Amino acid sequence: MKLATWKDGSRDGQLVVVSRDLATAHYAHGRATTLQQVLDDWNFLSPQLQELSLTLDEGKARHAFAFDPRQCMAPLPRAYLWACADGPADGDRDDEAPPLLPADDLLGPCEPVRTEAGSLLQAAPALAAVTGDIDLGASAEAALDAVRLLSLACVWRRPPPPADVARPGSATVAPSSVQATSFASVVVTPDELGTAWAGGRLQGDLWLDGTPAPRRAAEAGPVAGLAEALARSCRQRRGRTGALVGAGCGSTLALPPGRTLHALWRLPDGSEPFGALAQAVEAWEAHSQRSRFG
Repeated sequence: MKLATWKDGSRDGQLVVVSRDLATAHYAHGRATTLQQVLDDWNFLSPQLQELSLTLDEGKARHAFAFDPRQCMAPLPRAYLWACADGPADGDRDDEAPPLLPADDLLGPCEPVRTEAGSLLQAAPALAAVTGDIDLGASAEAALDAVRLLSLACVWRRPPPPADVARPGSATVAPSSVQATSFASVVVTPDELGTAWAGGRLQGDLWLDGTPAPRRAAEAGPVAGLAEALARSCRQRRGRTGALVGAGCGSTLALPPGRTLHALWRLPDGSEPFGALAQAVEAWEAHSQRSRFG
């Protein structure tokens, strides 16, 4: 099953079910209006949406319409949590693992990301999970059981100043450098990924570029670390239904204003389950952003 959050002028958007080929969609009216509603009553509502999904895939949905990723918001525009591990952990101690990088500006797949004129932004793709409740101190295996949906995300961050030199083996990205996070057009249930998804790893290739023709990123491969990131996210607090947790794919691309990021994940069978990210980097002048109050 594939789901998306459609722009409707509200803060939380409108839930739609999307066909497997990403060609058509259908409003989830009568079942749920937002993705958070579905997550809050997953066992009751998800089978109803799955039935609608099958009808849509068979071409029998009466009120289907063409799917347009430009109309998509982030799956949970006001998620309770978004945290992303900036790479695989080398051990069980927090000081040996990359930080969980927060960013509460959550964007859709085609929304522009803005930075100061003359500066660069780094785009760091990640595999993102939408979760149900996770117990405090849950193991990585138990945390994986709480995964409801998966998608491709991209963490946008400002590169560290050249003078910043980290100690060997330490993470180099400060949480404050994260500017925004964008998400592919749809979130999918793990069964949509077939055998490519197992043990918190997703097989396939990340295609990433700042031109209209994405290339295969040399570093791409199975995404590791999502299970560990999920477990770390609830070491000191319970995981709440509607949290977003990610693990970096190990690739980055630096883009100046005027360039566009294209990113997608292609499974071994050639399918592209999450759709693509296509985001322009735009410049804004800091000195021109004055308060309307003075």
